[in-house]
Amino acid sequence: MRQGGQTVFAYETGSLDMIQCENCEFFHRGEDGEIAFSCDPFSTVKEPECIAKWQMIKLNQMVSCYQSTLRYYEKFAPMQEKMFDMMEREIDDMSESDKWKVDDDDEHDDEEHTDDWQTPL
Repeated sequence: MRQGGQTVFAYETGSLDMIQCENCEFFHRGEDGEIAFSCDPFSTVKEPECIAKWQMIKLNQMVSCYQSTLRYYEKFAPMQEKMFDMMEREIDDMSESDKWKVDDDDEHDDEEHTDDWQTPL
């Protein structure tokens, strides 16, 4: 509750009854049963426990987003694997097609170098 520009918690005013979430104007329950708080943890907190509950809800949202991201990655994993395999084949094909350039040069260089040191001047 707000008194003179300051946030005063119920336990500070002598009231030991904690406000239940269902009775708070900042509490909302969705059609699917999901709980949401519309309060601002920096200005409209009524009870100290509200902050802990608010943190749990935010943590739950973060975990939910992370799980959604994992499901998204799982859907694309087979396609990504196929794409990597295809790219690997293309790179191997390119390497194989250019191999003749390197192989001939190596063989020719080897022959030249062997003859040079064995031939008398």
